[in-house]
Amino acid sequence: MSDFIPLSEPVIQGNEWKYIKECLDTGWVSSAGKFVEKFEAEIGRFTGVRYAVACVNGTAALQVALRLVGVQADDEVIVPTVTFIAPANAASYLNARPIFMDCDDFYNIDVEKTIQFIKEETTFRSEYTWNRRTDKRISAIVPVHVFGNAADLQPLLQICRERNIKVVEDATESLGTYYTHGELASRYTGTVGDIGCYSFNGNKIITTGGGGMIVTSDLRYAEKSRYWTTQAKDDPVRYIHDEIGHNFRLSNLQAAMGVAQLEKLPEYIQIKKKNYGMYKKAIAQLAGVHLAETPNYSDNNHWFYCLQIDKQIFGKNREQLMASFAEHQIQTRPIWYLNHLQKPYKGCQSYKIEKAQQMWETTLNLPCSVNLSDDQIERVVSVLRNG
Repeated sequence: MSDFIPLSEPVIQGNEWKYIKECLDTGWVSSAGKFVEKFEAEIGRFTGVRYAVACVNGTAALQVALRLVGVQADDEVIVPTVTFIAPANAASYLNARPIFMDCDDFYNIDVEKTIQFIKEETTFRSEYTWNRRTDKRISAIVPVHVFGNAADLQPLLQICRERNIKVVEDATESLGTYYTHGELASRYTGTVGDIGCYSFNGNKIITTGGGGMIVTSDLRYAEKSRYWTTQAKDDPVRYIHDEIGHNFRLSNLQAAMGVAQLEKLPEYIQIKKKNYGMYKKAIAQLAGVHLAETPNYSDNNHWFYCLQIDKQIFGKNREQLMASFAEHQIQTRPIWYLNHLQKPYKGCQSYKIEKAQQMWETTLNLPCSVNLSDDQIERVVSVLRNG
């Protein structure tokens, strides 16, 4: 057995082999088959939405979702600078332009600054919100529930409804996280905006190897997303297409794995919580580092664990500490390079980005796999303890 501790690896310990073998034995391996429908139904049941539409990955889900809510070429879409680049790219695929927002203490979009931007930097006319600087229509916003932390959406939802800015939730990292306070109490992330998206990439809390899901309680969105993700077939026998669609459907093989993984999700979340607690207790004894808190208004899936480093006290910065972990065969990583600084997006508008830079400089993601052992957690902590 290798001594290497990966950052986040999938765990296969349920009915994956059984369900995938059934696909192979019956020949139902492509985008049709009972497991695609079952996976969609089970995700809908778990999250409490009426409709779920499986697709090839989370980025494709975001692209289709933005198209569904009416994002058009030359529009603008508000996105966070702290996130995987997918939301900005999804807007770009539609020839729209991102506007980048700062993050809050939980790595999520800074809701207060975003509301301030909408109130002070935009105008509302002809039933839409327009950017004063560019005179472009702002048609949507993509709040991301980063690392499983629920974004504080209640105040944002209100102003977006008033201003006709559609809310596409990027819940790709937060399956299983739900709100516990306020008007959103008991609602899962991904289910409170106009439409939501999940991802089942290999490092997510459950995986299909790749894969994504669009969730909504709006029948029109559900029907249109199913239509578009299957190449917009108006007559599938005679191959009649009245619109441009996408080859974005999930395979039955992947869905079979997803069904098996979803059966284990409640157990996986409890393991993630336990490991977070172990890390937090041990790291609390050390000077100059601490484990990032999670929002007190939600119950978290604890997908990723964020170590925050004070170099002045700890004596090493993020890069030096990452190198120390690597020497001990422990994989860690910094959070994503800020999107407003990425080469394709340097010309895009950003608004009062301040905290994001500090969070990027001082945060390191620690190993967080579901099968992480107590001994492995101690190995990670010992590297911190020994400097």
